[in-house]
Amino acid sequence: MALPAFIGPALSLLEKVIPDKKQREKLAHELATMAERHAHEMALAQIELNKVEAASDSIFKSGWRPAIGWVCGSAFAYHFVLQPVLIFFLTLFGAEIPELPKFEMEALMTVLLGLLGLGGLRTFEKYKHVDK
Repeated sequence: MALPAFIGPALSLLEKVIPDKKQREKLAHELATMAERHAHEMALAQIELNKVEAASDSIFKSGWRPAIGWVCGSAFAYHFVLQPVLIFFLTLFGAEIPELPKFEMEALMTVLLGLLGLGGLRTFEKYKHVDK
């Protein structure tokens, strides 16, 4: 993960050290390719780890993703559906609206979108028949 952080400084260093533009571009391309290959290898290792966790019989290993998904989904539904409808009907009937709980939506959305992104990748794998 630290490799991509070095690419930018390394490229600017190449400009100072290597005067030949073609050689500099070749090295820059090799550095970028190395960073992409490293990121790809890390992603594949994470996928393998996810497979092992999902296949586990232990609820503490295989059940944590669905649990987080349900918690995030419930909080999302409350914040964007239930709370506005509740406020509407309470206001409609003249009830006094108490201070309702608020979520730190930025953190929630980061987790939820991360989970949905993983789900989207899995759907893409199934579409491309990589899951078999």
